[in-house]
Amino acid sequence: MIASATEPLHVRGAGTRTDQAPADGSVLRTTGLTGIEIYEPGALTLVAKAGTPLADVEAALTSENQRLAFEPMDHRALLGTSGEPTVGGMVAANVSGPRRIQVGACRDSLLGVKFVDGQGQALSNGGRVMKNVTGYDLVKLMAGSFGTLGVLSEVALKVLPQTETEATLCLHNLDHARAVAAMSSALGSPYEVTGAAHAHIAGHGTPQTLLRIEGTDASVRYRLEALRSRLADFGELTDIHGSASRKAWEGIRDASSMADRAGDIWRVSVKPSDAPTLIESLGADAQTQLDWGGGLIWALMPEGTDLRAQLGAFAGHATLIRGSQATRATVPMFHPHPESLARLSRGLKDKFDPRRILNPNLMELGG
Repeated sequence: MIASATEPLHVRGAGTRTDQAPADGSVLRTTGLTGIEIYEPGALTLVAKAGTPLADVEAALTSENQRLAFEPMDHRALLGTSGEPTVGGMVAANVSGPRRIQVGACRDSLLGVKFVDGQGQALSNGGRVMKNVTGYDLVKLMAGSFGTLGVLSEVALKVLPQTETEATLCLHNLDHARAVAAMSSALGSPYEVTGAAHAHIAGHGTPQTLLRIEGTDASVRYRLEALRSRLADFGELTDIHGSASRKAWEGIRDASSMADRAGDIWRVSVKPSDAPTLIESLGADAQTQLDWGGGLIWALMPEGTDLRAQLGAFAGHATLIRGSQATRATVPMFHPHPESLARLSRGLKDKFDPRRILNPNLMELGG
């Protein structure tokens, strides 16, 4: 299909991460490529075709008390889309959740890929073990490339055991600077914090600073109390456990507090120490949420706001996740690359998709 294409191809899984119909060309869906090819719980390895619903993978893992440790975000509520997220879409967008601060992103659990490039060549890279030396690391290159370099057909993932229990320590009424300071202190402790966020959660009128600990019941209890003592100077501390903790982190993972609000949604990656100043520069109309200890800012802005122009130059990048048609007509989704990176991006595109037919104009190449 790719080799014979004469017009642009807009690569889609189930369409849960896009709310925009292509203006030209054809949609190429991977949802016909389904099925878990290999699952070896003892080897902590799973291989699935790209169109496999993520729910099928999670069900198989749950049956063996295992999980995708990077807890991929579900974009459907935020974007108002439907369908079932797919494994290929997850990898193509490098979708990762709050636990990234401990286990890394989706790409860090990716062991191998099979894909078809823009010339119709079937390629594979990596394998089913972590130590796999096969030349260029196309595995990580494909993660986060949004289908612009090739169409994924199969992925191999490292999985991890499920934890016995979890608890979340909650700090109340902190401003952004104090919240980042508290999260930094917790992440710098020896207590293995697996989530650090500052967000609105159901039942609370003001943002809460949340710190998650996971493991065996006895270990979680001990570390929770030790962390409580470490953070005593930050004011009132409460905690939630089990299902209540999981529900709170699902809301943080999916930025649920912004899902039913009008406006454009931006995702800003920064140094945690820079987050308070950047949030201040967004103005009073912005609603924000911090994750990854302050390294990830979710920002809900009035429609049509060019957040990049408002922030000016900063050490990081901003991605437009949800925008009105008017916003998308004038503001690119991805942060423009500096020229040095733009040259590398164009070089990769020249090699993998010289005809420029795979998701054209989706990622800014610069120059």
